Amino acid sequence: MREAMLEEIAQDFLETADYTGLRAMSPAVRDAMGTVPREAFVRDDDSARAYVNRPLSIGHGQTISQPFIVALMTELLGVSAGARVLEVGTGSGYQAAVLAALGAEVCSIEIIPALAAAASERLAKLGYAVDVRAGDGHLGWPERAPFDAIIVTAGGAVPPALLAQLKPGGRLVIPIGVAPGEQQLTLITRGRDDTLTRVAKLPVRFVPLTGDTAGGAPRHH
Repeated sequence: MREAMLEEIAQDFLETADYTGLRAMSPAVRDAMGTVPREAFVRDDDSARAYVNRPLSIGHGQTISQPFIVALMTELLGVSAGARVLEVGTGSGYQAAVLAALGAEVCSIEIIPALAAAASERLAKLGYAVDVRAGDGHLGWPERAPFDAIIVTAGGAVPPALLAQLKPGGRLVIPIGVAPGEQQLTLITRGRDDTLTRVAKLPVRFVPLTGDTAGGAPRHH
């Protein structure tokens, strides 16, 4: 089932290459996607569908992202072993596990305390060294900044605190926009001279990024 999922993701990369500029997963990302047990991050009732290339409910009105979107966002981050990564929107912990499987040092923020607690326990049990905390992702994680890469799993404007916590040479991947059908998965890079470059990569549909500064919870695709 994992191999079938990887083949579907590979096909999605080909079909979206004109948008993303990426025709395939790197070997490292493919290996991480093939290694992380997605069935451990979905509800028991969905275990048989864990490797279907689509989002699934994880309770609390939230979802685990489509595997292709996880792979694409991971690829756009360009994470290598030892990189410090901030994730906004832990959910069940699947994206964090994929990043940890690449050897990244992952810090993840989840605004729903029950999801944060469950993800932290799940990741630790599976052996993924991820620091999870409950909080508002708009604020980032100042104590652990700066970050080599930041990933946001909900749509909206870019929180200024996240830009401030991104290292020179770092990458931030976020769906920009709130209205359905008008969001663009966007790669933001901070140059060594501190300039910011934004490149839209793919039209996407994510629920809005919210929090204390905007009134709700950051969420997954």
